Amino acid sequence: MSLHAAAATSWQAERRRAFLFGLAPSLVVLLAITLVPAVALLVASLTPLSLTDPVATFRFDDPLVNYRHLLEDTRFLGSVVTQLKLSVSSVALQVGVGLGIALLLHGPSRILAATRAAFLIPMVLPPIVVALIWKILYTPDISPLHRAAEALGLPFSSLIANPGTALWAISVADTWQWFPFTMLMVLAQLQMVPQGPVEAARLDGANRWQVFRFIVLPHLRPVLVVCALFRLIDSFKAFPLIYVLTNGGPGTVTEVTNYYGFVQAFNFSFWGYASAIAMVILAGVFALAALVSRLGWNPHHEHR
Repeated sequence: MSLHAAAATSWQAERRRAFLFGLAPSLVVLLAITLVPAVALLVASLTPLSLTDPVATFRFDDPLVNYRHLLEDTRFLGSVVTQLKLSVSSVALQVGVGLGIALLLHGPSRILAATRAAFLIPMVLPPIVVALIWKILYTPDISPLHRAAEALGLPFSSLIANPGTALWAISVADTWQWFPFTMLMVLAQLQMVPQGPVEAARLDGANRWQVFRFIVLPHLRPVLVVCALFRLIDSFKAFPLIYVLTNGGPGTVTEVTNYYGFVQAFNFSFWGYASAIAMVILAGVFALAALVSRLGWNPHHEHR
C-alpha cells in the first residue's frame, strides 16, 4: 500500500471515529427515551401487575397469560375492529381532502397563499382544543351547526350520541385537524412537478384529468404514501377526541384499542393487561407501516 493510500485510509478511520463520538450523546438520549420505556412496557406485559396486587410486579410464572386473555377478550377484539374502521376512514379522508384542496390552492396568487395559511390553523391547535370545538359543534343545544339545520327545516339528532354515526363523527373531526398535513406535503411536491411533460401533453390534446392522472399523480404518489403512513400511525393516537367527544360510547361503539387499554389501566388498575394491549398496538403499527411502505414503493409500480 502506498503512503498516500495509507494516509487516506487513516483519515477515513479518524473521520468515522469522530462521527461516532459526535453521534454517541444523541444515541444515548434516544435510547433512554425510547428503548427503556419500551422494555419496561414489555416486561410489565409479561406479569399480572395490578395496583391492587403490587407483589405481582416481578412475578413471571406465566408470562403469556395476558396475551392469551387478549385472544379470548371479545371487547378487546371489538376495539381492534373499531380502531381499524377509524384508521381507514380518517386516513382516506385526510389524504383525499388534503390532495383535493392542495390542487385547488396550487398557484402563485397572494389570495391563494393567504388561504393556504388559514387552512394550516387546525393542524397547530392542541388536540384537546380541537376536541372541545367539535364537542360544541356536535352538541345540539349549543351547536351552530344544529341551529342552522333547524332553521332550514332539517333537524337531526346528536351525531356523537347515535351509535350509527358516532365513529364517523370522530373521523370527520380528526380529518378537519389533520388534512392540512397532506395539503402542505402535496403543495410542496407540486412545486417540483416538471412542466415540460405537462405542456407537451396539453399540446397533444390531453384534458386536465388526463394530465393529472398520467403526469401529475405519478409524481405525487410517493408523497401521498408518506402522508398516509404518517397519518396511519397517528390515527392510533386519537385518544383526546374519543375521551372528550364520546368517552368510548355510546356503549363501546367508539372504544378503540388504546382507549380500552386506558380503561383497563386507570379504571380497573390492570396495568399488566393494559401493557399487553399497548404492546399489541405497537406491533400493529409496525406491521401496518411496513405494509404501506412496501405497497407504496414497489419498484414494479414505479416504472409502469
